[in-house]
Amino acid sequence: MNQDIHIDRISFQLGMINCFVEMVACGVKTLALSPPISPEDYSVIREYSDKIVEGFGIQSYLEKSLLITDLQPAAFTRGKWVILYYENDDVLSQYLKLKENQQDLEKAGLYDEKACKEISKAFGLLLSYPEDKIEKKLRESKSPFMLVE
Repeated sequence: MNQDIHIDRISFQLGMINCFVEMVACGVKTLALSPPISPEDYSVIREYSDKIVEGFGIQSYLEKSLLITDLQPAAFTRGKWVILYYENDDVLSQYLKLKENQQDLEKAGLYDEKACKEISKAFGLLLSYPEDKIEKKLRESKSPFMLVE
């Protein structure tokens, strides 16, 4: 392998974005996420992401505080933004409602292990993950609700 080849971070992220946008446009995924992006990188990526979205005829939404579930650790997006990619407004509404439900449960002191698992699973389904993969990820997750022995 040639050690002189350098792939810059922005180009790599845009390649990932193009792939996920195509998956949404082709119906493979209902909702897709960009890689976590620093606010500084977003100022560069936004224009190109918008062009990709327009080219595939879908929509996007900048999420500055991604829903945290057992499918990915909070550290995954700490200090970073994520662009959501979807085909219709109903998908974005489902995501925002899921996030609102989580916040309401947390405020009420009812966000327990069962609620966390349900929201994690609903988010995984919205991301079009197969149920068996969601269950595997949840079994392997480092949930804050898991008891330490």
